[in-house]
Amino acid sequence: MKLTVKFFARYREALGVDSVEVEGRFDTVEDVRALLAQRDGAEVLSEQNLMCARNEDLCQLDEPVSDGDEVAFFPTVTGG
Repeated sequence: MKLTVKFFARYREALGVDSVEVEGRFDTVEDVRALLAQRDGAEVLSEQNLMCARNEDLCQLDEPVSDGDEVAFFPTVTGG
């Protein structure tokens, strides 16, 4: 399975890239996050409160993924 993974806001800054292509066996968005969080400099993806999307729709980490999907990670938004 091949996926495109996009990063936004401070995740993009921390990782130094806008997106990556990943290949492997993934069942859920969480599987993708867990793989990427193990890479050097990607600890930021281990945060408990990150947000994610699959094919531009907000989702939870247990969202199933399919070959060719686009997954995105971004920090939660806070305001005042």
